[in-house]
Amino acid sequence: MNRDKTLEQLNESQKTYDFIVIGGGATGIGIALEAATRGYSVVLLEKSDFTKSTSSKSTKLVHGGVRYLAQGDLALVREACVERGRLLKNAPHLVKNQSFVIPTFGLFDELMYTVGLTFYDLLAGKYSLGRSLRVSKKKTIEKLPTINQKKISAGVVYHDGQFDDSRLAINALQTAIEHGAIAANYIQVNNIKKDENGFACGVVALDIESGKEYTINGKAVINATGVFADDILQMDSPGQRKTIRPSQGIHLVLDKSFLPGGYALMIPKTDDGRVLFAVPWHDKIVVGTTDTPINSPDLEPVALEEEIKFILSTMAKYLTKAPSRSDVLSIFAGLRPLAAPKHENSKTKEISRSHKITVTSSHLFTMIGGKWTTFRRMAQDMVDKVEKTKGWSRTQTSTKNLKLHGYQQYVDLNDPLYFYGSDKKGITDLMEKYPETKQLISCRLNIYAAQVIWAVRFEMARTVEDFLSRRTRALLLDAREAMLVAPKVAKIMAAELGKDEQWEEMQVKEFEKVASKYILR
Repeated sequence: MNRDKTLEQLNESQKTYDFIVIGGGATGIGIALEAATRGYSVVLLEKSDFTKSTSSKSTKLVHGGVRYLAQGDLALVREACVERGRLLKNAPHLVKNQSFVIPTFGLFDELMYTVGLTFYDLLAGKYSLGRSLRVSKKKTIEKLPTINQKKISAGVVYHDGQFDDSRLAINALQTAIEHGAIAANYIQVNNIKKDENGFACGVVALDIESGKEYTINGKAVINATGVFADDILQMDSPGQRKTIRPSQGIHLVLDKSFLPGGYALMIPKTDDGRVLFAVPWHDKIVVGTTDTPINSPDLEPVALEEEIKFILSTMAKYLTKAPSRSDVLSIFAGLRPLAAPKHENSKTKEISRSHKITVTSSHLFTMIGGKWTTFRRMAQDMVDKVEKTKGWSRTQTSTKNLKLHGYQQYVDLNDPLYFYGSDKKGITDLMEKYPETKQLISCRLNIYAAQVIWAVRFEMARTVEDFLSRRTRALLLDAREAMLVAPKVAKIMAAELGKDEQWEEMQVKEFEKVASKYILR
């Protein structure tokens, strides 16, 4: 992944690409990968950094969706369970089987959740990650040592997937590039080109770093911008009604001591009728999420006070060690790109998470809705739709069993570099060749100088935030620690990118401005 090389290709080539994908989140990257592996020429453009918005701020679960089962959306649950199983096989260095415990409060709870989750297992079929079963109160407490023992009668154990979202996206994008796709971050699409018949035939885009404008020709233009999809649709046809109803979900990150051991906690019904998770992740605990309607999307949404209080008060009911504001290591908010419902008063938690493809009269293809777990299937459906609409010869997907870049069947989760998979060797080779890169720039988060260099050279990291938020997860794991190491990261990046001290200072200031939103005061 070399940005300069990508821009050279865009500058020199007058070719017409088969696919122009706008948006570098899970959806756009999935579509680029799907199209490239089918032999199509693909260019992907992202206006900020890959997964800057929604796709890096999930609950870190690859799941079938227990809540969707309760809503009766069996087709979505089955699809998600299948895709969950495929992800576990295709990227085992980033996706793992996670055991969950649901505490129960009486015989009715025990029967309901045991039966429901057994059905969940059956829907997964051969992709099931393990059998759900009732466990005694004693066993529940052993698995969740900090659970509030009052009133609980027993527990139900079930299995789902847990992953690192932005790392998976980077590896999927690297895989797409290995199959011929080209991609660049910090390229903003400002206009949709139309041919003499009024069909979309390319885009006009701006390189935010250099200010240079590019005109890129394409046979199919894909709008995969998630919560910002309406902005692209307005470029295509001003005055269209909104298709997206954003919903905000926040997460609090706590020290592992709040939920020691390897089991995750699932609270099946909170006061507002949602599901709440507390999930082990990178030796921390991620607690979330909320479902709050938002009027307009933002690249860096901010947690609302009511959401913070809701999560803290809910966890206080379930844990003997109740978390306080000062215990929160980081707080992050993401937006879900839900399809706008027919009825304006529909609650966001009731809106389906299934995806929808729309095609305008100018043949601008837009993906609406969806979820991380099904990103591969969403991409498959999009490429199929383009082929059908355009009258192209039909091709078959080859991503169902495609091993993603970094694939490594067995990883040691105690290794601070485990999430690089097979790329770990490249980083350790760098350390051997240049001993100064063995320097730990964060002891608390086990981040080495070599990782910064690797991110710049091979993962298209362009800013301090790119590295600390998405190439590593420092900002999400411990915002204060991330702010402390930002100057060290800026210095290393400046040397790699050929930037001066002024750039370093500006990067640190910009990062501190963003990171301050992740600190709960």
